[in-house]
Amino acid sequence: MLASKRRALLGLLLLWGLSTLAGPREGVPPPDVAAQSLPPPIGHVFLILLENENFDQTFGPLSPATFLTGTLVPQGQVLRQYFAIGHRSLDNYIGLVSGQAPNPDTQNDCTSYTDFSGSTIDANGQAVGRGCVYPPAITTIADQLEAAGLTWKAYMEDMGNIPARESATCAHPPIGSADRTQTAQSGDQYATKHNPYVYFHSIIDSPSCDANDVSLGQLTADLASVGSTPNYAFISPNLCNDGHDHPCIDGSPGGLVSADAFLKRVVPQILDSPGFSQDGLLAILFDEADTDSSACCNEPTGPNTTSPGLNGPGGGRPGALLISPFIAPGSVNDTPYNHYALLRSVEDIFGLAHLGFASQDGLSPFGVDVYDSSGTPTPTSTSSATPTATSTRSPSPTVTRTPTRTPTPKPTKAPTKTPTPTPTKPPTKTPTPTRTPSRTPTPKAAATPTEAPTPP
Repeated sequence: MLASKRRALLGLLLLWGLSTLAGPREGVPPPDVAAQSLPPPIGHVFLILLENENFDQTFGPLSPATFLTGTLVPQGQVLRQYFAIGHRSLDNYIGLVSGQAPNPDTQNDCTSYTDFSGSTIDANGQAVGRGCVYPPAITTIADQLEAAGLTWKAYMEDMGNIPARESATCAHPPIGSADRTQTAQSGDQYATKHNPYVYFHSIIDSPSCDANDVSLGQLTADLASVGSTPNYAFISPNLCNDGHDHPCIDGSPGGLVSADAFLKRVVPQILDSPGFSQDGLLAILFDEADTDSSACCNEPTGPNTTSPGLNGPGGGRPGALLISPFIAPGSVNDTPYNHYALLRSVEDIFGLAHLGFASQDGLSPFGVDVYDSSGTPTPTSTSSATPTATSTRSPSPTVTRTPTRTPTPKPTKAPTKTPTPTPTKPPTKTPTPTRTPSRTPTPKAAATPTEAPTPP
């Protein structure tokens, strides 16, 4: 059995390597876009979600996040046209894990923890109505992973620090009550609104929630071996360390300064872990931009609000950073992506159907513009030297596709919605074949990046 799995993995690696070996030259269409759209054999995805920064504040030359820009950026790829999908925080978190669009209550961060009112699911997989805790028929990527026999965990900093405030696992207020974690408390800066999984009955009504929605303190032990590392890890710092508060209740500066200190403490543990070294992808994201409500990728408004960004069509452009053995270090990418596109990309990695607006026609998942076309994993180290030249990957020509989607109950009524104009129209992509990843160790070898990059 083990030998057959190894042969299957080697076959997948050979197919992916051959399909991407030539790589697209600048301005030259690749010979087989469909083959090159197959994700590399990533088996462990890590998401770290920070708060409320415009792209230039985070990645610009005056950024106070010196570990992020000086140490991490040279090791990965900066997505310079990465957009959030709404304002304020919670609607972005929910969209990132379920593909559900904002509604008036999630846009207001659900100050009261109420059930979602409405039983209709429209043709786009959107729950029609308003409220906070979605019915069991609305699922998340965590549900998908469990159904596929894969593992997930959400790591919440400070959760359970004060037991009278919230529990140490799967922490959320009682249904119908006020959320007392909206603001930080001395000694406990956990925020329910930054824990998206507890807004779904499919999660909180299952024993899986207590097992997998846990305190950040468990991360170090889980990273110790490939077997104990979840296939999908969602990491949410506390209200200070995610940059939300500034200054913080404990006297820390907050903002990007405290967020950068958090990354300096946690990211090296991830990059040095056996699971990441074998086949990992780390995405460092921001839930929304600070003063920007623009959108990309023809983002739909959804059935429950006419303005996902409150004052505009989206959540603005915070940018993002991706690090992986399968991504050329020090590269930059101007292909437009958003939270729905990232969800779709992760679903493609694990061979899952597309939830909600991750199934939007023409939405581009990560392709050869993101993944290193050499087909060979590149070692990642937190001590990488700063690159000396700038290089930008050119998006590959694509075609529109109609994706598969998790079946949803037949809608009683499909509401009419008008697509929101967006500043940038993204390229469309050839269908990405789905697959079930193998956790067999992936051969590693040093590779020379296809580009010689610098921080953007």
